[in-house]
Parts: sequence; structure tokens; C-alpha cells
Amino acid sequence: MDLSNATLKHVSLHLVGNKGNGEEFISSRKPIQMSENDAYILKDSFLGKFTDEKDKYSFHHPSSLDYNEVYNYCLEALAEEKTFHKNSVNIAKHLYESSTHPKIKAGELYVCHFEQCRVNDAYVEAIGLFKTETKSNFLDVDVQKNDLSLVMREGVDVGKFDKACIIFPTNAENGFDVLIYDNKNKGEEAVFWRETFLNILPQANEYFQTNQFLGMAKQYIAEQLPTEFEITRTDQIDLLNKSVEYFRANERFDKKQFVKQVFDDNGMERSFKKFEHSYADDNDIALPDVFDISTQAVKKQARVFKIVLKLDKNFHVYIHGDKSLIEKGYDAKLGKSFYKIYFDEEE
Repeated sequence: MDLSNATLKHVSLHLVGNKGNGEEFISSRKPIQMSENDAYILKDSFLGKFTDEKDKYSFHHPSSLDYNEVYNYCLEALAEEKTFHKNSVNIAKHLYESSTHPKIKAGELYVCHFEQCRVNDAYVEAIGLFKTETKSNFLDVDVQKNDLSLVMREGVDVGKFDKACIIFPTNAENGFDVLIYDNKNKGEEAVFWRETFLNILPQANEYFQTNQFLGMAKQYIAEQLPTEFEITRTDQIDLLNKSVEYFRANERFDKKQFVKQVFDDNGMERSFKKFEHSYADDNDIALPDVFDISTQAVKKQARVFKIVLKLDKNFHVYIHGDKSLIEKGYDAKLGKSFYKIYFDEEE
């Protein structure tokens, strides 16, 4: 994906309040008139957050895509350019009707029509939805007859929208290819944007599968395993290291191989498989037994795998390899636990 040469052709702006709080909805009568320079600045600001396409989503509906509002409004707008503004109003109305949770903030919705977006070595159009909720104070300097004055204004920083998505017409029969952005990616606001308004699901590509399986393994080792087995913190860290190392060392994931290589204990293997089924049901996902490994997802997950042994507030021990080189003991005279660490060289 390359959006550096994309152009912003149309922008329609609408004010969307929280319907549940009795706030108003105001739609514009026609698209915003922009200079070429303004369109260029807005294009760079809007698309700057979308630098890769590893987290892909698609529109969804449990019955049929015919009932997904945003999908169908975008489908018509991309098929018939003259319907763009009408469908931008429909999208904004749907956002307003979806904004009933008390935590959803009022804001401006920018519905954008982009051209010359390079996706999979082809140039396509795209629809972008950008919602701004946070206002900032700006100083406007006015110069008149060699005199300066300041005016305090409230406005939106063009590079700091709160929620966004960009919709590409690729993969149309399966719900398009959708990329999303949310500066509050947790809680009710994130669920609202992703599920209530857009109604999208992550695509089951190698990035999603790698990310999900590593996240599930981390949760099992850190939270579930200590409730079923007597296990030391160093053993937990060792299992986390083995999990990441498996994904780093292989190009293709094989679940049987992974479980045998990481746990190597019949009781833990059975426990892990049971946890996997429960995790899949709770998160409504299906993880295949074999899939290609995404190196990007491994790098992302590796950053959040805690391999640090925290000892009171005095020491942090980073364990990256052989757990046999660290031993735990107890000094009865001092009444304190200790660790003994073996090494060859000090750096």
C-alpha cells in the first residue's frame, strides 16, 4: 500500500452529536469547497496515520452484507461519484443513530473521497471517514497598520483526529478492505467505532493469526498456568521466551509442533488445548492449526512479553535464554530469598 501520491477529491463535513444525550445532528448541503493547497494539506494529515496494512478488517453482518449500512453507502458512492455527498449524509446519519452510549462524544465527521491510492500494485479510489472530537486553543495574530493583536480561537488540529477508517474497494465481495484508527483503542468508545458504527471484523490473515495465537499463549502462561500448576516465575519467563522464539525461528506455524516444543509436559499440553478452545469461544475466533507466520506481528507481540524478573524494588533481572543458569534459594539466617546467576563474561 502506498498513499503518498493519493489525491483528495471531495470532502463532506457533518456535525454529529450524541443522540442518547439529546445533542443535534447537522449535515452540510454540499461538499466543502477547497483550494488545491488546502486539499493537499488535509490529504497528508488524514492519511498520515495509515502507514501500513497489517491490521485489515472487512465489513460484516450476521445475515448478509446487504444489511451493513456503511458498506452499502460506500459501495454506491464508489460506483457512482455523483452520489458521494448523498451517501456521506447517510453515513453521518448512521453514526448519529449509533451514538447512544453516554461516553460517545460529539464531533465533526469528515467523509472523504480519495483517488490514486496504490493497493496491490493497482491504483484505486477510497472512502475515508475521520471524526474529530477534541478541540484545541489557537492564537491568531492579526496585523493591521503596523499594529499586532491576538485573537484566541478554538479549533481542531488537522493532524489530530480521534477516530478514522479508510475503505478500499478491493475484496468487495467479502466486505472491502478496511483500515481503522482510534486514539482511544480500549473501552466503550473503541467498541462503538469498530462494532456498533462500522460493524467490521478483522481479516483472518497471517498477521491476525500470529498476533492472536501469541496473545493467547501469553495470557495462558501469565494468568492460567499458575492457577493449575506449581510454577516459578523463572519457569513462566522461560515458557514466554520459548513461545516467542518458536515464532522467530519458523516461517510456518504448526500447533502440534509448537505445543510439544514449548510445554513438553502432558498435563500442560492438555491444559493449554483446553484454554485455547475457551479463548476461541470467548473471542469468537477460529485459529487454524497451521498458518504462515507474520514477522511484523511477532515483533509487536515480543515487545509486550514480560521477560523481567522483578525483585522487590531493588532489582530487575532480564531473562533471555537458558533458565538453568539461574537458581532460586532461601537464606534462613537473613530470612530472605535469593537468586544465583551463572555467567561467563561481564559486559
